[in-house]
Amino acid sequence: MAEKVRIGFIGCGGMARSHMKVIDTSVTEAQIVALCDPSDEQIKHCVEAFPKLKGVPVFKDYREMLEKASLDAVAIISPHTVHFQQAMDALDKGLHVLLEKPMVCTIEHARILVNRFREAGKVGLVAYQRHYMPQFRYMKQMISSGKIGEPQFVSALQCQNWYRGTKGTWRQDPELSGGGQLNDSGSHLVDIIMWVTGLSVAKVSAFSENFDSAVDINSALSIQFRSGALGNISIVGNAPAWHEDITFVCSEGMFLYRNGMLWLAGADGKRQEVTEKDLPAGSSPIRNFVDAVLKGVPVESPPEGGLRVIEMTEAAWKSAAQGGVPVSV
Repeated sequence: MAEKVRIGFIGCGGMARSHMKVIDTSVTEAQIVALCDPSDEQIKHCVEAFPKLKGVPVFKDYREMLEKASLDAVAIISPHTVHFQQAMDALDKGLHVLLEKPMVCTIEHARILVNRFREAGKVGLVAYQRHYMPQFRYMKQMISSGKIGEPQFVSALQCQNWYRGTKGTWRQDPELSGGGQLNDSGSHLVDIIMWVTGLSVAKVSAFSENFDSAVDINSALSIQFRSGALGNISIVGNAPAWHEDITFVCSEGMFLYRNGMLWLAGADGKRQEVTEKDLPAGSSPIRNFVDAVLKGVPVESPPEGGLRVIEMTEAAWKSAAQGGVPVSV
């Protein structure tokens, strides 16, 4: 069995450096052996932040990296619409693949990619980091155990200065981003409500506001789940500051998550803070990815989750384009 997973990074921007930091500080079984980015400046930032990378082969075209570098895996941290082809090409080379969110930008691509992972027998992981955060693991475990009953209502709000913060970048170019705030950081909310509750979406009714952007900035989604549970997601991309809260209402209690703080209210209505001593251990996407490659442990944020996210997102886009008409998933 190999002792190291040799990883090539496709995309070396800020998010890539976040993953590199985890490797550098705590995942010694991973080795970054190649860097690919069209920007010399981004490569420079990587080498400055992680001097060990000095001398690592650098490529401007990921296809050249796949041909020339000795790799076991790739981490794809590139603009959203190119994820699909990059992942397919990596799988064709027999490599394991970590993908930043969103996995892909169309349902068709998601289905093809999920099937390709199964056929290839390679590890695929979508880097939804909330799957590895203790608070969300705790809520998922409690709901899965039935201790607070069946999920009946979900409410999620995300406020962010995304509109101004990403203006003029690829994130507001639909050819590269595939969509706006809903498809970007809003994708975390779409993913986590389904992962924590185990619910699947039946119908979505949505409205959106682009302002002067080519992509959606604000989105309001109303959701009917297949179980009969209801929910809403509010994505506010032109807010002046970051704020996030998520509520899971179940038949025997509810969770209130507010900017990293978590409370549990029982059937009696009494509310108590869930503290660190109550929580399971946390992890990271890179840690899980490397352990899945070397030890065969289960992937905790698999490609199937990426499919569910784009199914719901695409339904919301279609609904918003029709003035809020409900669209089935």
